[in-house]
Amino acid sequence: MGKDLKGKELGKGIRQIKNGKYEARYIDRFGKRKSIYADSKVAIKQKYAQALKENEEQSSVKTRMTLKEWYTEWMDVYKDSLIRPNTKRHYKHIIETHILPYIGDMYLDEIKQMHAKTVINKLDAQGYQWETQNKVRILITDMFNYAIENDYAIKNPGKGLRLSKIKPNERIVLSVDEQEDFFECSAGTFYDNLFLVAVESGLRAGEICALTEDDIDFENAMISVTKTLLYQKLEGDEKKTFHIGPPKTEKSERKVPITKKCKEALRRQIKLKKLLSTKYKKSGELADLLFTTKFNTPINDVVLNDAIKRIIDEINLQRDEIDKMPKFSAHTFRHTFATRCIEVGIQPKVLQKYLGHATLEMTMNLYVHVTDDYMQDEIQKLENYNETDTSLSRRNIRVVS
Repeated sequence: MGKDLKGKELGKGIRQIKNGKYEARYIDRFGKRKSIYADSKVAIKQKYAQALKENEEQSSVKTRMTLKEWYTEWMDVYKDSLIRPNTKRHYKHIIETHILPYIGDMYLDEIKQMHAKTVINKLDAQGYQWETQNKVRILITDMFNYAIENDYAIKNPGKGLRLSKIKPNERIVLSVDEQEDFFECSAGTFYDNLFLVAVESGLRAGEICALTEDDIDFENAMISVTKTLLYQKLEGDEKKTFHIGPPKTEKSERKVPITKKCKEALRRQIKLKKLLSTKYKKSGELADLLFTTKFNTPINDVVLNDAIKRIIDEINLQRDEIDKMPKFSAHTFRHTFATRCIEVGIQPKVLQKYLGHATLEMTMNLYVHVTDDYMQDEIQKLENYNETDTSLSRRNIRVVS
């Protein structure tokens, strides 16, 4: 019960605020908190009663529509012009495979959180991991957000929906489309060469930032990995500073073949380094580092990850909320390199040598991922085979009369 400034009861939802005005608060049919104001007790009670009446009268939807019908309208009106073809294909696959078969024929105003949770439970029972369950939750929530705005639904069953799987420690891998989008936006920026070398070689950021021109063998298309750049406070240091140290493990000292794109990026970086060295002269063991800041100084993780974040933010400026590129660190380029290698058929044992891992198990467990797009492309191969096999079988059938 609310009170006025003298402590007198005013009734449920009504109170007097410090400036003397009266306030009434209530939760509308969309679950949003609303406040109305008036100068007197009589006026606030009248306005409050009217607001509650209007809210109750509008509790029904203007037109009943099934989720399947709304899905088509939602996609045509709100998504087609904002999302890329591959993203649309992915959304359609998720919705048509994992959502519509279970609740697609239900009316929007009938679908409760328990129905959405049933969808999640079915995914869990079928072995789908957190990523798929979360994408289903996000798409249900987004479809209902727009349905509520258009008065087709009253509540959003996706809000507050808990998933069956615990969120894993994410090792983000860029899909082929995300990789292309990132480098399209990154092109021409100061650290673009570094990013390209990272995603084309699988080298750790510290290994790249420790490279000198002498480590590059263009004739044999090889990078020699013999050291790493550390930014730490070691014994005898007064504060964090840069050090050149040995690679992470004994196996990390290796030769890594370079692709054409990697070779071009390295050649551009050598030219850029010469310009920086002329403008900002340095001396000591760090003077010859190939990859540096704009001031010819060594690079630490913060500088690198800030540069990545700026590009991601630029990409996401004009993207739909559920199509935004995820934030990631420089180490994602190493994960992505490993995944691309597996996707194109490079043998795991060979990949182990590229990455400098002590064991094959470490390579497969930590750095190899299968993207959703790749899984869909691979299953299509089986479908194409089945269609061809069926066609051949039919041609071999002989009718005996």
